Amino acid sequence: MGHAGMAAAAVRYLRSVGAPTTGPLEALPRPELRAVRDDERAPLDPVEFRRVLGNFATGVTVITAPPSEDGGAPAGFACQSFSSLSLDPPLVSFMVARTSTTWPRIARAGVFCVNVLGADQGDLCRGFAVSGADKFAGVPYDAAPATGSPRLAGAPAWIDCTLHAVHTGGDHLIVVGRVDALGTTDGDTEPLLFHKGTFGRFTR
Repeated sequence: MGHAGMAAAAVRYLRSVGAPTTGPLEALPRPELRAVRDDERAPLDPVEFRRVLGNFATGVTVITAPPSEDGGAPAGFACQSFSSLSLDPPLVSFMVARTSTTWPRIARAGVFCVNVLGADQGDLCRGFAVSGADKFAGVPYDAAPATGSPRLAGAPAWIDCTLHAVHTGGDHLIVVGRVDALGTTDGDTEPLLFHKGTFGRFTR
């Protein structure tokens, strides 16, 4: 499949979940891909892969999207694979499993808010990591100014975004958002960190 074919495939996926495919959303060219033959596969144990990569400490976020127009509940999931991407234009990115049941709702919304969690919000993160539950039950939040996505109370920082592009990455999707608004809360809140499967704190 050539560059144009990969871009078209990304657009077809977004249309299948009801996401907008015009305006700020771009289906960008991608390198040619082909199937990997069995004799080319690296002998990697998935458990070992997770163990080694777990040595990389990350921050923790909750990605949220506003309720659907038909009055449904807002969407959200815990995400540690978040990163700043570009200063000009202002872009951020996160990765989400292609099996996620929350991602299609975010794609349909076409917008999202990244809530950077603080050191005391481990329980909040666990709540948003559970599939099928009412993740917003008892969780205070207000509407982010640009998109109306839930901005969680107590989060040290928030980044309000419009969906900009989506790329395939193995069993995950690479989601790029254009930043429309962002800010921090008052105070010097320590971040929530994730390392080797457990939460921790940053020590100066």
